[in-house]
Amino acid sequence: MGYKENVRKIVSEVCRLLLGGVFIFSGITKAVDPVGGAIKIDDYLVAFGLDKLRSLSTLLSFNLSAVEFLLGVCMLLGVYRRYTTFLTLLLMCFMTPLTFYLALFNPVSDCGCFGDALVLTNWQTFYKNILLLAAAIYVFVNNQRLSRCYTYHAYWFVALWAYVFVIGFAYRNYAHLPIIDFRPYKIGANIPELMSIPEGAPQDEYKYSFIYEKDGVQKEFSLENVPTDDSTWIFVDSKTELLKRGYVPPVTDFLISDERGEEVTGRLLDNPKGMFLLIAPRLERADDGHIDEINDVYDYAIECGLDFYCVTGSSSKAIAEWSDRTGAEYPFLTADVVLLKTMIRSNPGLMLLRKGTILMKWHYNDIPKEEDLPVVITDCLEGNVDLKAKEDARLETNVLTFAVPLLLVWVYDVSRNRYRRKRKRD
Repeated sequence: MGYKENVRKIVSEVCRLLLGGVFIFSGITKAVDPVGGAIKIDDYLVAFGLDKLRSLSTLLSFNLSAVEFLLGVCMLLGVYRRYTTFLTLLLMCFMTPLTFYLALFNPVSDCGCFGDALVLTNWQTFYKNILLLAAAIYVFVNNQRLSRCYTYHAYWFVALWAYVFVIGFAYRNYAHLPIIDFRPYKIGANIPELMSIPEGAPQDEYKYSFIYEKDGVQKEFSLENVPTDDSTWIFVDSKTELLKRGYVPPVTDFLISDERGEEVTGRLLDNPKGMFLLIAPRLERADDGHIDEINDVYDYAIECGLDFYCVTGSSSKAIAEWSDRTGAEYPFLTADVVLLKTMIRSNPGLMLLRKGTILMKWHYNDIPKEEDLPVVITDCLEGNVDLKAKEDARLETNVLTFAVPLLLVWVYDVSRNRYRRKRKRD
């Protein structure tokens, strides 16, 4: 193998690892939070005037994460090299002009390519896609130089298993809370701390300019040379330009009001005993299949002297209909729908807080049963729940669930290939 061929081989493998790693990461971060992916797709559809397709947002979220993960796995393992490199190039040829448009006109704040795990600006996303597009072109042209980990006979299993696994993984995070919470309102977070600005944090830097007029001629002055001592100049207008953004707290919009519209945020965050918040962004769309469990938690909270509120973005009419349908006796508060969707990926979802710290969150499918409430709530209030260990165990289980079948098939594939070669030699 010549020098040039070696260089092409090395560059091809580097591009393969880059594309495979990025696509796997992108697919997994979307699958971790398919509800968030659907919300981002909603933003895209609204921005491009495709509101009628919003009913497909969840389906598109699932399949986008699955396609990206599938392409990443096939690229990394050298499976269906010609088709994989072609589809990857096709996807990048679509995404690169799209992100260029987003960078120019900013119809959505960020592309959401890595979910909430890694938020990039639209320009950063475009530059990233330029690099990936170049890598995709190179691997497509040099696809036969890519190494492969399996023989052709096992390709179908690798591709099918990658797709099926990530669909199942996304569904688990859809039917329960995300296995990893990348948003500010994760368990253990203290909301007042997230809203505060640390001492010495960078401040916004502005450029101020002032327009004055004299003898029919307008002139722009900076703050330092404003002609305040010359009365012949007449003030016309002023301009303020942000030069550098300062520190922005992770939480800036946490605002909750009561039925009269009076803010109660401070009172909620100062609660020393413990407090349940039933989060329902839209009561008219909320799942009502677990009302008995919710009402049991409310009754238990009252018995223990804990506050219980339902926080929603719905109208008073929707609140009244929910109360009639479910027999809800708990008080209602209101907040912005976007805030509530950010707080918990469940409609409704349940949160337990004390002095502004989130002690636990439950999807409506996981709200504790009546007989389990005393132990579960006591453990949460006393901090007896090892959440880090549980999260690590879940992650390890998912990694092994995906990797072990691929490893077993690889062992079988290698053994069978060696056996066939031996038979041919014999």
